[in-house]
Amino acid sequence: MKKKLGLAILLSGGGSNAQAIMDACRSGVLNAEVRIVGADRLSAGGLDRAADMGVDHFVVDYKSILQDKGEAFACPSDLDLGDILKKQNLFPSDSEPEKVRHFFMRRAAAERMLLDALLPFEPDLIVLAGFMRTLSPYFIDRVQKPGELPKIMNIHPALLPAFPGTDGYGDTFRHGCRVGGCTVHFVDYGEDSGPIVGQAAFPIMPGDSLEDVKRRGLGEEWKLYPECISLYAEGRLALENRPQRSGAVRRVVRVLS
Repeated sequence: MKKKLGLAILLSGGGSNAQAIMDACRSGVLNAEVRIVGADRLSAGGLDRAADMGVDHFVVDYKSILQDKGEAFACPSDLDLGDILKKQNLFPSDSEPEKVRHFFMRRAAAERMLLDALLPFEPDLIVLAGFMRTLSPYFIDRVQKPGELPKIMNIHPALLPAFPGTDGYGDTFRHGCRVGGCTVHFVDYGEDSGPIVGQAAFPIMPGDSLEDVKRRGLGEEWKLYPECISLYAEGRLALENRPQRSGAVRRVVRVLS
């Protein structure tokens, strides 16, 4: 039997997607094992789910680092801030330089703690399951290597590239869309801009509330995420460069038969 894929899950909230993944692993539907679950806050309910499943778990308190008014946070010794600023796609070029510098310095401090907790478990894939923190190039470059299949996967509550950001279902609903959905994608240096692995769509009916949309979307997420992780575990995902009319090159995911 093929070796099980080693997973690390990062989350911020109740952990329903993490539960779906852990259940799929335990039932054998997904040839993987969750080795570690991490959260950015102590109150994340997903930590209790991990404990109930007997999975190791940890917390990196982002709030204490990102909102510290002083300089108590420790920048990693290997931080190359200039390199990070060249690579990042989160801030436009006309942003206030000092604000951007400070943002990435604090992110790197928190991300170093994440890496120190995650890497001893040697995950093959890091799964973001409602992790409400954008990862910077500092973290990404220490997990993903050039030329290799990406090792960080995320699920987003909208049909990307429409409605990136923190409130995908809300944006979909307020825009009056007749179809909603969710997207699993690889993580890159931008916000919800990485190559798409898979998507699931559902109708939004007249009279539906935002809560109806969220409930229906979560049901799709719980099915889609394990399916996409399974494709990764089976070695059926590949990246290819696809030329665009503009002359740019877009990276897309190809599913192998």
